[in-house]
Amino acid sequence: MSMNRKSKILRRIRVMHAGRGLWRQRMVFWVGALAIGLVSVLFAKASDMAQEVFGHITTSGRFAYLLPLVLTPAGFATSAWLAFRYFPNSQGSGIPQAIAARHFRDPESRSHLLSLRLAVGKFFLTVFGILCGASIGREGPTVQIGASIMLRAARMGGVVQAKGLILAGSAAGIAAAFNTPLAGIVFAIEEMSRNFEIRANGAVLTAVILSGLAALGLLGDYHTYFGSTNDVMGGLRDWWLVLLGGVGGGAVGALFSSSVLWLTIRLKRWRQAQPVRRLVIIAAGFGFLVALIGLLSGGLTFGTGYAQARGALQGTPLPPFFFVEKLLATFLSSMAGIPGGLFAPSLSVGAGIGSTIGLLIGTNTGIAALLGMAGYFAGVVQAPMTAFVIILEMTDSHANVIALMAASMLGYLTSRLLSPEPLYHGLSRAYIADVIRHQRGQTRADEGREEKREPT
Repeated sequence: MSMNRKSKILRRIRVMHAGRGLWRQRMVFWVGALAIGLVSVLFAKASDMAQEVFGHITTSGRFAYLLPLVLTPAGFATSAWLAFRYFPNSQGSGIPQAIAARHFRDPESRSHLLSLRLAVGKFFLTVFGILCGASIGREGPTVQIGASIMLRAARMGGVVQAKGLILAGSAAGIAAAFNTPLAGIVFAIEEMSRNFEIRANGAVLTAVILSGLAALGLLGDYHTYFGSTNDVMGGLRDWWLVLLGGVGGGAVGALFSSSVLWLTIRLKRWRQAQPVRRLVIIAAGFGFLVALIGLLSGGLTFGTGYAQARGALQGTPLPPFFFVEKLLATFLSSMAGIPGGLFAPSLSVGAGIGSTIGLLIGTNTGIAALLGMAGYFAGVVQAPMTAFVIILEMTDSHANVIALMAASMLGYLTSRLLSPEPLYHGLSRAYIADVIRHQRGQTRADEGREEKREPT
């Protein structure tokens, strides 16, 4: 056999081997994306069931309505302790952790923020928080869970592009949680990367499609989970809602996000002297306040706020001060050190803002709630494209697309003027600093052990 023929055979063998490796990586990636969709569906079902159970046990008895005064603070304290002790860095939304993980190159550093262990803790502790009446959602936690699953799948398949995979897992989590494929893609570009030139756009798109198909196949088309409004923008009075909902919602959103960033730093400093004891005190105290607000609101502020937002969109006005009560309950829940997201409660607060504006000026409260959602949500996350695309896809309100875009942009601009630092990116810096401190402490400990081993 000639040398040329031998070299051709060897080249073919190498190509076939490389092709099998490539397909193996793709298969593992696809399985990861489908797994994110499946977990998202289970998460949605478990969260809904938890909220139903909480509602049942707090209404089935003469004095059952007082049960949250004990259940909620005890549940907050338990959840915060479990998160601190067994699932560190599972607290809060989960989006800041995913953003922070993209700043590290080594797998060990990323594992402090994204791992299957954290994903499991995030899942069960978020459901437990809803079961105890916390004003939290599951969508932000789905981002951390999705990114963790994708990184694990990538490690099994030998894929090394961690930054792109974190984006893909995060986008797949949002897409499956809301069943909004476009919003998942926009979220990855606008909020996670803050960069419109993403090399991993193919991976993001594939992950979104596969996770969305898994969710669609198991739950059907639930893209109008927040309900829909058939109302269409009419006269000049309705267009005033764009200005009031956008600017007003953005201003309140800026107040919320800047308050979260401000208090997060101060609570963290206060806990340093006695981390566990003070963590439990904060969680129990804030849990009691959440329970008290829930009782004063007639139970409206407990849980995710899906039902309230859906009712407002369908034209049932919310109480005038509901948005204040829901905002306070969400703020306290997010500061308590328990796992749980902000997306669903924020949309509920926004619907309350819009409903109140509609009542004040005497116009369509369904349209007002829709635009209030867009303005407030864009003000909190400072991601206007993500805000209007999520709301557009979830409410099927294509006739009001221009008004939604305008309200989202006004909310974003107002929020940026009042609070220049985006909420999730501001929170991510604390996680980056924690991981770096942990690395330095580990390095010093290793050096100390090495010195002890050296002969004198």
